[in-house]
Amino acid sequence: MLRTIAVNKNFELVKDVTILELLNGDFQWFWIDFDIPTDEEIEFLRDPLRFHPLAIEDCMHNLQRPKLDYYEDHTFFVTQSLNQQTMTREEIDFFLCENYIITFHRQPSTEIDELWKRFNLSTTIEKWDPSHVLYFILDKMVDNYFPLVYQIEDMLNEIDENSKGRTMEALLEDLFVTRHHLLSLRHTITPMRDLIYRILNSERMTYINGKREYFSDIHDHLLKLTEMIEANRELTTDIRDSYISLNSHQTNHVMKVLTVITTIFMPLTFIAGLYGMNFHHMPELTWKYGYFATLILMVLVAIGMSLWFKKKGWFK
Repeated sequence: MLRTIAVNKNFELVKDVTILELLNGDFQWFWIDFDIPTDEEIEFLRDPLRFHPLAIEDCMHNLQRPKLDYYEDHTFFVTQSLNQQTMTREEIDFFLCENYIITFHRQPSTEIDELWKRFNLSTTIEKWDPSHVLYFILDKMVDNYFPLVYQIEDMLNEIDENSKGRTMEALLEDLFVTRHHLLSLRHTITPMRDLIYRILNSERMTYINGKREYFSDIHDHLLKLTEMIEANRELTTDIRDSYISLNSHQTNHVMKVLTVITTIFMPLTFIAGLYGMNFHHMPELTWKYGYFATLILMVLVAIGMSLWFKKKGWFK
């Protein structure tokens, strides 16, 4: 679906203008949104818009790294938003010039839809221009990163506290899923931070000179998000190491108990094996009280070794 908005020379808002009318008309600026476009609508990027083939190719390939490319009469951006429900990345592309902005996305975009609804007859259109549209969408995209990071922090706190008494295997499984989400966020946020940094230091994008402080605010938010993600990744590492250390400690404790039991039974097994041999001329075999004496000896040996191990601190 194609949507269009144009602002004429009298700063009046005009909607649903055809692309040819936009290109041939006398407008202050216009915005074309390729909202989940069909193959026929995608062809408009080639003709009549005549964008560079490399930029069109980038639109066709989904989930590219956020980037900025300069062309003769426009700037091309690849950005990534995050789906709030599935936490998956979704690509939004921009073609930006002084008198137009064109957005291209293959999935529904809440950021673009929200701004589109704001444009109506009561909108103070004089303050808007293509660079301000770009700023608003990017700002909303970055703002939508925060709830996902906060959600991951809540998950980590729940794993760390383990208030539900879950098993260590289940906790470690959730921990590795959380680390995967953090990695996915980092692969989105870090390139977006670099992209905004390039915008701020660009000498060719002169039409954003009056709005660099706005883009600087977005960059500050991305820096904060980067720090939060790195802190959470360090926390997942600490939790993982703590659980692994605890598991090793428990395993060592079990092995120590089994070793003590085995050591106590070693002399008992020796005594039982010794008197279990079937030689005819073994001493004590015909002794009336030999069986009871052997049992008492085995009990005394077991108690003595247990007391000795306790004195050595093996049962702590």
